Amino acid sequence: MSADTFAPMCFTPATTGRHWDGTPTTPRYRRALRVAADSPSRLLRIAQVGRCRDCGNRIDWHTTSNQQPVGLHPAELPTLIVPTTCRWHVTSGIAHPAGDGSRWCRITHRTLCPARTTPQELPPDLADLRRRLALHTRRLLDTGAFTPGEKPATESAATASCRPARPVVQLLYCRYLAAKPIEDIQCVAQTIRRTRCPHPVLTPGSAPGKWTLVPAAPTRRRQLVLPALDIAVYDLGRLSYSEQLRWRTQRCPLHAATSGAPDLALADWEPFDPLLHHQHVVTRLPGRGRHHGR
Repeated sequence: MSADTFAPMCFTPATTGRHWDGTPTTPRYRRALRVAADSPSRLLRIAQVGRCRDCGNRIDWHTTSNQQPVGLHPAELPTLIVPTTCRWHVTSGIAHPAGDGSRWCRITHRTLCPARTTPQELPPDLADLRRRLALHTRRLLDTGAFTPGEKPATESAATASCRPARPVVQLLYCRYLAAKPIEDIQCVAQTIRRTRCPHPVLTPGSAPGKWTLVPAAPTRRRQLVLPALDIAVYDLGRLSYSEQLRWRTQRCPLHAATSGAPDLALADWEPFDPLLHHQHVVTRLPGRGRHHGR
């Protein structure tokens, strides 16, 4: 049998926009996350889901009107089962400690956390929800997926290198307690690849601050006497206002110039209180030894 007996077989390519069987294809477009220009918060909600360090349950992080983070229970609850003092509502990404008049409200995770002691007796419905969270914590512990009280390893490394693990920073006429050493503070902006910017806030080309010893608190009447007179503070007050604002918003110089980029994380600043944060007070400048006889 010769090769000319069979006609050459030709494959018909699929029509554009259709599968091999002729069914139409539906293109999937990637939705870009954007922040509205009139939004009071530039924080994207997609990246603000965390886990409680004490019980391992899910937490939704929001910011309050004074730019403080608050962890809320991820699900809405009926307003009738939540006490008036425990009700929260979220408007335009901002959490407010009150009800908004609707039949649903939010509640802080601290109120329901099974690893904490509740200051007041919870209603039956909230107590049942707290028991279910405790069962979920037990399952995480049994499977080894959660270990309570985990602390980051950067704290011991920072202490070994004679630099504060949580330094006190002064900017915009206020003092803040940072969550990481100065060199490890990372930009919170979103990149074009939809990931968090890996650049630090203290870039090699930016003007650094200066370590200095200042009084722990101004001398005022009716104020408790602090054990330390002078503390080490990373002073950024000598920088320009725009540069201090860049540090306050926790952005690298590149994303500080592009205001359209949203934030993927909360800024790690906490208002410094020398009485509440006494364990983070450092009485000597980093990198310098103690001078005996002085």
